[in-house]
Amino acid sequence: MDIATLVAILATLAVVAGPKDGLWFAERAWALVAGGVFAALSLVRPSWHMTSRAIVSIVGATAAFGALLFPRSDAWAALDWTVADRLRGGFATWVDAMAVLRDGQPPSPALVSAIWRTVEAQVQVFPALLAIETLAALGVAWWLYVRLARGSDGGLGPVAEFRFNDHLVWIMIVGLVLLSVRAGDGVTRVGANLAVFMAGLYALRGFAVGVGVSGGISMFGYAMIALGLVFMAPAVIAFAVLLGVADTWLDLRTRAASLSA
Repeated sequence: MDIATLVAILATLAVVAGPKDGLWFAERAWALVAGGVFAALSLVRPSWHMTSRAIVSIVGATAAFGALLFPRSDAWAALDWTVADRLRGGFATWVDAMAVLRDGQPPSPALVSAIWRTVEAQVQVFPALLAIETLAALGVAWWLYVRLARGSDGGLGPVAEFRFNDHLVWIMIVGLVLLSVRAGDGVTRVGANLAVFMAGLYALRGFAVGVGVSGGISMFGYAMIALGLVFMAPAVIAFAVLLGVADTWLDLRTRAASLSA
């Protein structure tokens, strides 16, 4: 099986599933564009790391959608509203389901308020969340292709070796600057999305640094990390992001290896 065949199979599965509304077409268009760019890069630039190809694919899909939506502000407004409506509708469904499970008693106002704030935050940064999900999906697709076509489990490489171009830290810096200047809702939202996307990448890099420096994590360690994400998710993620950013300048894994040698 070559990569073009795999892309065709995944595209077919994506097209035949789901209710066919406006958001359905937008989701499939995004997946096809990002997947197509990734497939093209895999053929033209096979020496590139999977993460680099995936990030460029996301940039390409973003540029394509931007070129389509930018001249028509009403198109972006419609898409933004549809996504927000879908997320808020899911929240309303959750509230109703909780009331049914509690014999007609609604969940506590504090819990409802906290989850509502989370939903509203997701509405603002859904492009960044989509980019992170696309990166993960491309990683799974690439691992599946390498597994089926070459019979190898090495499509993604060891977690401890995960890294990306250090110059991408400037995207994080630009995002934080746009957040701080308060030049309007549009600029602030762009900054928030850039910062959230890069925070996701740096959190994963920070986790890779922890695995690499410690020499590996046991099942107990993974269990403790899972518990930390459940009960102290903001603190755990923030620490991982800081560790990943620090690795950009300090190359912590190389330093740790040289000290242990």
